Amino acid sequence: KNMRNHTELNEFILLGIPQTQGLGTVLLGIFSFIYLFTLLGNLLILLAIVSSSTLHTPMYFFLGLLSILDMLFPSVTCPKMLFYLSGQSHAISYKGCAVQLFFYHFLGSTEGCLYSVMAYDRFVAICHPLRYMLIMRPGVCVGLVLAAWLVGCLHATILTSFTFQLPYCGPNRVDHFFCDIPVILPLACADSSFAQGVASTSVGFLALMLWLSICASYTRIGIAILRIRSAEGRQKAFSTCSAHLTAILCAFGPIIIVYGPVIFIYLQPTPNPFLSATVQILNNIILNNHVTPMLNPLIYSLRNQDVKSALRNAFPKRCF
Repeated sequence: KNMRNHTELNEFILLGIPQTQGLGTVLLGIFSFIYLFTLLGNLLILLAIVSSSTLHTPMYFFLGLLSILDMLFPSVTCPKMLFYLSGQSHAISYKGCAVQLFFYHFLGSTEGCLYSVMAYDRFVAICHPLRYMLIMRPGVCVGLVLAAWLVGCLHATILTSFTFQLPYCGPNRVDHFFCDIPVILPLACADSSFAQGVASTSVGFLALMLWLSICASYTRIGIAILRIRSAEGRQKAFSTCSAHLTAILCAFGPIIIVYGPVIFIYLQPTPNPFLSATVQILNNIILNNHVTPMLNPLIYSLRNQDVKSALRNAFPKRCF
């Protein structure tokens, strides 16, 4: 009854990146550069794939979708962060906060699923080369991508619905630079332990399944490469998946380092503010939101002659 007497919140106040007071101008410059570099780099990769008929293969189909996700994912949080770092309002509407949380987990989990699909694609290419085009035919590729988007959408819907079914009627100051579950749930006017448990279980299960599927694909790839007798053959097989493996390590390597503490923080009855801030900065800023999407174009263009050739053909030679 008392809860009904409270006024429900219409907006939240994003306090920004924890422990960075007075660094607004520096952060504005750094993240503006990273964001623009990310958009430009992934746009160039996408342009190269679309413009070159030689890149119209399953591997580059998945890479093109990865570039799209790498442009969308940081766009969920970065524009708003740049907006308030430039001196504008830190407020975000209640609905805007829910939308931001949904798309953060939707695009993030979809990208994780796509990495798993790309690992499977490399497994088929190396372990079943003669049947590759039969197994990875267009219908299968589209089906795998749709499944990745469906898993991401379902995952994000569960997290968002459980987070925002709770009433928010008290404090509205979010001690972070965007709306995410660990910083929103403590603001609820009701017991959030069940929602916290659902979030931890859902995030943990999906991350574990994706990591295991990637490990399974690359274990089989490694065994197949070791069975190749000639050094030249092993080098050729390894080169077909080295760029993707590098991207995987950049994107999923942090899960090993950061994910354990994240789950620990989610499950703590009384979270440690400093530890929470440190893990959130590592997981959401340095690793996932900005640096990985920025590095992917470099990884796939610098290590891939086909992409570099397509870029040279797409632009006048004097640009290169």
